[in-house]
Amino acid sequence: MEEIDTKKPFKFETWRKLLRFAAAHKGRFILVIGMMMLVAAYDAASPFITGWVLDVIVVGGRMEALPAFIAFWAAAMTLQAAMIRLFIGESGKLEMGMNRAIRQACFERLQRLDLAYYDRSSAGWILARVTSDIGRLADVVAWGLVDATWGFSVMAGMGALMFLRHPGLAAVTLAVLPPLVALSVVVEKKLFARSREVRALNSKLTAAYGEDIRGARAVKVLGAERGRGRDFRGKSEAMRLASTRHLVLSAFYLPAVIALGYVGTALSLWKGGSAAIDGAITYGTLVAFVFAALQFFDPATDLARVLADVQYAQASAERVVGLLDEKAEIVDTPAALERLRSAGPGARAPRLSGRIVYENVSFRYGDGPVVLHDFSLEVPAGATVAFVGETGSGKSTTVNLACRFYEPTSGRILIDGTDYRELPLAWLRGKLGYVLQQPYLFTGTIRENIRYGRLDATDAEVEEAARLARAHEFIVGFEKGYESPVGEGGALLSTGQKQLVSIARAVLADPAIVVLDEATSSVDAETEKLVQEAAKVALAGRTTLVVAHRLSTIVHADLIVALRDGRVVERGTHRELLARRGYYRRLYEAQFMEEKEEEALVGARGEGVAAV
Repeated sequence: MEEIDTKKPFKFETWRKLLRFAAAHKGRFILVIGMMMLVAAYDAASPFITGWVLDVIVVGGRMEALPAFIAFWAAAMTLQAAMIRLFIGESGKLEMGMNRAIRQACFERLQRLDLAYYDRSSAGWILARVTSDIGRLADVVAWGLVDATWGFSVMAGMGALMFLRHPGLAAVTLAVLPPLVALSVVVEKKLFARSREVRALNSKLTAAYGEDIRGARAVKVLGAERGRGRDFRGKSEAMRLASTRHLVLSAFYLPAVIALGYVGTALSLWKGGSAAIDGAITYGTLVAFVFAALQFFDPATDLARVLADVQYAQASAERVVGLLDEKAEIVDTPAALERLRSAGPGARAPRLSGRIVYENVSFRYGDGPVVLHDFSLEVPAGATVAFVGETGSGKSTTVNLACRFYEPTSGRILIDGTDYRELPLAWLRGKLGYVLQQPYLFTGTIRENIRYGRLDATDAEVEEAARLARAHEFIVGFEKGYESPVGEGGALLSTGQKQLVSIARAVLADPAIVVLDEATSSVDAETEKLVQEAAKVALAGRTTLVVAHRLSTIVHADLIVALRDGRVVERGTHRELLARRGYYRRLYEAQFMEEKEEEALVGARGEGVAAV
C-alpha cells in the first residue's frame, strides 16, 4: 500500500488531470462563472453606489431621484437573488456530475488492473479513494471554483474602482495587502504539509476499519478485540492530534486575515476622514472607501478558506489521480491486438481445445524470491491435472499463471500451441472457469450469480447449468427458488451451496479450461462428495487444473504433479506415485493418518455424549 509523502510540493498538474472530468459540464462551468462574475460586479460596485447616493441624493438634496434609485436597487437585488439561486443549483449539479464521472472512471480502472495491484493495496485504502477522497475533490472543484471566481472578481473590481475614485486613498487602504500575501504564503505552506499528514492518517484509519470489518470472525475467534481496539485507538489518536494541529493553524490564519482587513479599514477611515474634514474628498467618497475596505477583505477570507481546502484536498487529488494513472502490467500485446484486427469487428473467436504447455517457466511476485523454478509441463486437451504439495510449494501460482492473472518472469505458456501473450486477454479469460476455495458470490439472487457466467444466457440455460452442477435440487428447495437472495458475498448460503453455484456459473460460461483451487477443502466429507460429483459431471471433457488440499479428491486425475519449494519433485498417476514410495506417498499417508485421527476423535466425542 502506497504512502503519502507529506513533503511533496503542490502540483497544479494533478488538478489539471482532474479538471478534464469537467469537460462534459463545460457549458455549466461557463454559466456558473458568468453568474458569479455578475454577482461580484454588483458586490464590488455597491459601496460606490452607496457613496453616490449619499453625495447626490442625501447631501445634494436631489430627493426626486430617490424613487428611481429604490426601483433600481430592488431590481438589482431581485436579479442578484435569482442568480444566486441559479448558481447554487448549477454548482450542485456540477459537483454531483464530477463526483459520478470520477467515481465511474476509478471503478473502470480498478476493473482493468491486475491482481498484483490488489496484492499491494488494501481494500480499505482503495475504498477511501473512491468514496471520501472523490467526494472531497468534487466539492472543492465545484464550490471552490464558485468562491474563488467571486472572490477574485470582487477584489479586482473593487480595487480598480478604488483607484479610479481616489488613487492616494486607495494606496493607503490597500497597504495591508503585501503583509497579507506574505502571511498567506507562509501559513498556506504549513497548512499544506499538515493537511497531507491528516489525509495519510485518515487513509490508515479507513484501512483499519475495512480490515476489521472483513476480519470480524477472526478477531472474535482469536479474542483479539482488546488488541485491535488499542491499535485502532493509537491510529485514531494520531489522526486527532494531526487534525487538531491543522485546525489550530487554520484558526490562527482566518482571524489574522480579518484583523488585517480591519487595519485597512482603519487606515481608510483615518486618511479619508482627515481628507473629508479638509474638504479634499466628499463624504460619499469616504463612506464608499470605508464600506469598500470592509468588504474588500471578506473575499480574502473566502479565498483563504478555498486555498486551505485545496491544500487539504491535494493528498486526495494525488491518490485519485494515482489510481487513474495506474497502469495494468498485463495487457494485450501488439500480436494480440493484430489478431483482433485481422479477425474483424464482431468476429466470433474460435473455441479452444484446452491444451496447455508450460515451457521452462519461472516466476516471482514483484521483487520477492523466485516461487516457481524452471517449470515445464504439457497438459493434453480435456485432461485433469492436479497440483499437490505443502503450503507455499507453488500450486496456486502455477494455475494463476495459466489463467494469465500473472505472467512468467521467464519462459512461456502455450495454449493450443500459441504463446498466450499473443491471445487477446478478454477472449482468453472468457474461455476460463475458476472455482475458488472460498467462492465469491455477488449481492443479488442465485439466478443473477449463475448468469454472471454468461450475461446473455436465458433462464432455461441458467437452470440447465444448475442441474449439471447438482445445484438445482437445493435451489428449488428455497421459498423463492432461483430468485432467492444470496446475501453479501453469499453469506446466506452454505460453503457447499456456494461451491455448487460457482460450478454452475462456470458451466454456463462453457469454458475450455477450468481451475479448481482447493474447491473442497472448506467443506465436510459429505458435501465434498457432492461437489466432486458435480464437478466430474459438469466439467467432463474440459481441461481441468486442480489445486488439491485433500489428496483423496484427486485420485482419479490423469496426472498428478507434486511440487516442493517451487520445483517439480514427482509426477504421475495416483497409483504410480504411491508405488514409488516418494514425496507424494509421504504426503498421502500423513494426510490419511490425520483424517483417521480426526475420525477417531469425532467418534470418541460422540460416544461420550451418548454415555451422558
